[in-house]
Amino acid sequence: MTGDGAPVTLSEKLKLIADHWHPRIVARVDGYHVKLVKVKGEFVWHAHADQDEMFLVLEGNIVIRMRDGEVSLSAGDLFVVPKGVEHCPFAEDEASLLILARDDTDHTGGVASALRAEDQEWI
Repeated sequence: MTGDGAPVTLSEKLKLIADHWHPRIVARVDGYHVKLVKVKGEFVWHAHADQDEMFLVLEGNIVIRMRDGEVSLSAGDLFVVPKGVEHCPFAEDEASLLILARDDTDHTGGVASALRAEDQEWI
């Protein structure tokens, strides 16, 4: 668990992730989880009614689809999906993301899906 003053080497943590769409927690900041996730293909359409969700692309490219348009992101780009906005992340090829979300955030916004991670693990 991080938050104890120990540095986190993101590239090393990413090597521990083999699957897609299953976020892993690497740090906690004032009630927020800092998560790493590898993505490929399409996630599920979902929204977080009372929470924003921040995406920082570390490697690759993704598209955040929203009902009124989409945002294309490349490595180094950051985007915040405002609370209540339905969205569906998509990556044609594998990409790695850092996500900042409150620690009680259900990453599918409560939508039932085979991609839903019941328990988000620390790495």
